Amino acid sequence: MQTAARHYLLIVGIAVAGLVFILRAGSHLPTSEVPLPIPGTSLISESVSSGTAAPFGQAVEQRLEQNAADPLSRFFLQLFVVITASYFVGWIFTRCGQPAVVGEMMAGVLLGPSLFGWLAPHAFQIVFAASSLEPLRLLSQVGVCLFMFAVGMEMDWTDLRQKAGTAILISHGGIAIPGLLGAGLAYLFYGRLAQPGASFVAFALFVAVSMSITAFPVLVRILQDRGILQTSLGQIATACAAIGDATAWGLLALLVAFARSTDFAASALCLGFVLIFVAVMFFVVKPNLPGWLGKEAIESPKPAKSLLAIVVAIVLACAFCTQWLGIHALFGAFVAGLIMPTAGGFRVKLRVRLENVSSVLLLPVFFVSSGLRTEIGLLHARVDWLICLLVIALATIGKLGGSTLVARLTGMGWRQSLQLGTLMNTRGLMELIALNLGYELHILSQRVFSMLVIMALVTTVMTGPLLSLFGSRRRP
Repeated sequence: MQTAARHYLLIVGIAVAGLVFILRAGSHLPTSEVPLPIPGTSLISESVSSGTAAPFGQAVEQRLEQNAADPLSRFFLQLFVVITASYFVGWIFTRCGQPAVVGEMMAGVLLGPSLFGWLAPHAFQIVFAASSLEPLRLLSQVGVCLFMFAVGMEMDWTDLRQKAGTAILISHGGIAIPGLLGAGLAYLFYGRLAQPGASFVAFALFVAVSMSITAFPVLVRILQDRGILQTSLGQIATACAAIGDATAWGLLALLVAFARSTDFAASALCLGFVLIFVAVMFFVVKPNLPGWLGKEAIESPKPAKSLLAIVVAIVLACAFCTQWLGIHALFGAFVAGLIMPTAGGFRVKLRVRLENVSSVLLLPVFFVSSGLRTEIGLLHARVDWLICLLVIALATIGKLGGSTLVARLTGMGWRQSLQLGTLMNTRGLMELIALNLGYELHILSQRVFSMLVIMALVTTVMTGPLLSLFGSRRRP
């Protein structure tokens, strides 16, 4: 031990002595003729050039303000606020019998200008200054893509074949009826609610699709929490939600492609390329992917890091392709989830590894990005709140009532039909994704965006109580 200590002191002493010698020798070198600007030293330069030094306390305060305004510091502060608030509000909602994701959605709204920006505008500008939101927005898009990848993996079409006929009828009926009501609503309030310059066709179709979406992942979690996933109601609800979501996202992809291009021929050509991409993924990549990845690697209890890297690369490549072809990257991530192998519980193992990062970090960032666009204060007039209530009523009547009616026509009892309609009325995160697409495409104004976000929250929150209400009734 003494020998090691002597060696340590010898090595460190030689290094320190050499460093001191070099610094003393270098101090006599001529200074650089063209000084290079150094980021973050403007305060020092100003003090030196003026010939006066700022007081110590003032200099420290200014330096801390500069460090806090650094983009990386601001970004970490935003993530801290987002994750803390999302966890706390999500925990409160779980204590009230609601899914945690509903609380996280609400946390996004509360951190936006509707509450945080209203109660503490100065602090809101410090944390969520408009000039600092681009990194947050990009990270939220990564989170949405990973979420849609997980949604795609949750859809197993082999389990839907036995209920395909009934599920298609109920799910498409649950899309057509609220879609029609949404288009009628858009016709009545197009001039008041549409983004300036947006065409009526794009606005009406976007409102129609937004009112028709079901939150498939939230629905599955509600069924799991209540222990009815494997019942006949749970299986038919899962099948209807899966088919309905796939249909709605297909329609939304078409709408985004046409909305992003003013040339009909160019849009049609891009859609043709998208269809080719989907065909290649399903008929070429999907059948061969298990062989490419390796049977042993897929069935391994713990997938190797190299395998996870390949999967992530596939997700990113698919997201890039659909973004490049004129529709959103999330559609490519969704397709990547659909083609993943199912053997050996491979999809479950992937979801376990991706869900923690996505649900804890990335999705709360997306909720806050949506919340920053939601400003309830814009609904200051009585007519705006009446329109908002009308949106909630029509969305509920169309989705819950429409799905219930169609389910009853297929031979289901009223009690089970009402429960199924209630589950189909769950919108949650999927609604927010669609609304953000409409907002980014300059189709939905901030006012109607806020109304539809409120509608998504209300219809999702009412799912649990209504499910208990209709489930407690006696079978007729």
